[in-house]
Amino acid sequence: MRNEVAEDLEEFLGSRGHQLMRAAIALTGSRSDGEDLLQAALERLLRNLPRVGTDTEAYVRRTLYNLAADGWRRRSVWQRVLPLIRAEGREPAPDATAAVDIRDALIRMLQQLPPRQRTVIVLRYWEQRSEAETASLLGCSEGTVKSAASRGLTRLRLLASAQLTDLGPLADGRQLAYPRASQVLLGNTEG
Repeated sequence: MRNEVAEDLEEFLGSRGHQLMRAAIALTGSRSDGEDLLQAALERLLRNLPRVGTDTEAYVRRTLYNLAADGWRRRSVWQRVLPLIRAEGREPAPDATAAVDIRDALIRMLQQLPPRQRTVIVLRYWEQRSEAETASLLGCSEGTVKSAASRGLTRLRLLASAQLTDLGPLADGRQLAYPRASQVLLGNTEG
C-alpha cells in the first residue's frame, strides 16, 4: 500500500510538480518560501489522503492558496520591507532580459499585498482562472473574489506606477513576456 501511494505521488509530482512550484513561488515571492509552502501542502495531502478523492491536484492547489491566503509563515514587516529598501538604493543594470526584471518587479509588488488579495490576483491573472474557479478554490463567494481582485489591482497599479517608469524597456514598444499581467497592471484589459 505504501509503495502504491509513493508511486502515485511521485508520478503526480513528476507531471504537475513544476506548475505547482511556479504557483507556490508566485504566492510567496521566493523560491525557498515557495518550496516550503509546497512542502506544507504536500504534507497535508499525505495526512488527508484517504479523504482527498481522485482530484489530487485540485486538493494541493486549494491547500496552497489557502495556506498563502491565511498568512502562512508570517514574517515581520522588516523582513518584507528591508529587501525593497535595499533594492531602491541600487541603480538598475541595463540588461537584455527585461522580462525577467518585469517579472521580479511584479513578484515584489505582489508581496506587498495582503495574503487574500495576493492569492486572488495570482489565481485570476497569473493562472488566468475565472472568478467562479477562484471562488471555488478559496471557498468563498464570487463577490469576495471580485472585491479582493479590485482592491489588489488598485494597490498593484499604485505600486507599478512608480516602478514601471523606472524599467525603461516598456517605453520602446517591445512586447512583454507576460502581456496579460502587464495589461491588467496598466488597466488595459480590452481584447
